[in-house]
Amino acid sequence: MCTYPKLTPLDAFRASCDAVLSSSELSSILQLGSPGGYEPLRQYLLEAARAEGVARPGDDLMIANGCQQALDLIRQVLVRPGDQIALEDPVYPGLKNLFQQSGAELAGIPVGAEGMKVEALRKLRPKLLVVTPNFQNPTGSTMPAEARKALLRLPHTIVIENDIYGDLRYEGQPQPTLKQLDETGDVILLRSFSKIAFPGLRVGWIIAPRPLIQRLMEAKQLSDLHTDQFSQAILLDFARSGRLEEHQRNMLRAGSGRLAAVLAACERWLPGGTRYSRPQGGMNLWIELPDELDANDLLARAQSQGAAYLPGRYFAVSRAHANALRLSFAGLAEEQIERGVRILGTLFSRELEAERSRDREPAPAMV
Repeated sequence: MCTYPKLTPLDAFRASCDAVLSSSELSSILQLGSPGGYEPLRQYLLEAARAEGVARPGDDLMIANGCQQALDLIRQVLVRPGDQIALEDPVYPGLKNLFQQSGAELAGIPVGAEGMKVEALRKLRPKLLVVTPNFQNPTGSTMPAEARKALLRLPHTIVIENDIYGDLRYEGQPQPTLKQLDETGDVILLRSFSKIAFPGLRVGWIIAPRPLIQRLMEAKQLSDLHTDQFSQAILLDFARSGRLEEHQRNMLRAGSGRLAAVLAACERWLPGGTRYSRPQGGMNLWIELPDELDANDLLARAQSQGAAYLPGRYFAVSRAHANALRLSFAGLAEEQIERGVRILGTLFSRELEAERSRDREPAPAMV
């Protein structure tokens, strides 16, 4: 997914690159490092996590090659064939596919306007639950505080909190993280620079109890030794210098306008009977068309007219989501968003009318 490409602060990034290249530590930065990550960045992130209240006294932090590798390392260490893993449904396909590779039994938990429907978990005892409480991909939904507390009151389950979109809030008040609310120590928190800075640098991190972090470091060392220190050193300078904070302010201003544009365009152009999420941040919007329409069947026609989306079937776990689709608005200017939704709305409206006209045609007489 492209994260605000036209907002990439190239001059600020070059300044951080120059700072690292001229550093007296450059020689050691370019050597093999710890599987836990570049130590100055690891300590910086750990101190920030403690100040925020998301790192408990018994917790530690390790840096991974993005949150996808973080999830893969957790899968290697904790998941065995036949284990039941609860995932949001719909869910990001990279996450679903990862756990399918482990031979786990996947249980899809429906996602509504307020995130994962916690009541659907009550009949299950999954070994592991993966949840994105803030601006979930693909729906954009956010769990309110009471739902988060209810989730943590469920019978013993290891919870992975995938909090990679939490910093992309354009309006409203942030909710406490599951990690902050947790009293058991069983929540594993994942975060990343990918959505707020540079996706291509692939730097994410895990906050979890120290014994688990040690096992994850061992798995990472077997996998790729360590995540490259040069990227981590650049990101550390980018954060310490204040450039990250300035860049995030620019992203939030742009994201607010783009979210408003996509919601206004949906209101104006989508056919009656269409439902769509109304997130307060993030990068995605989830649309459910009238039941007569199949989003996958209409994709090629939309693309031929200059608009694109991902059909709901890509995000399915236990349900098909045939009439659903994801729109990603993060990488588009407001006028592009308006044009794209107009194309889609016109296409969907025409196809819906055609489907309903066919249904109204009288059946041939039997003689």
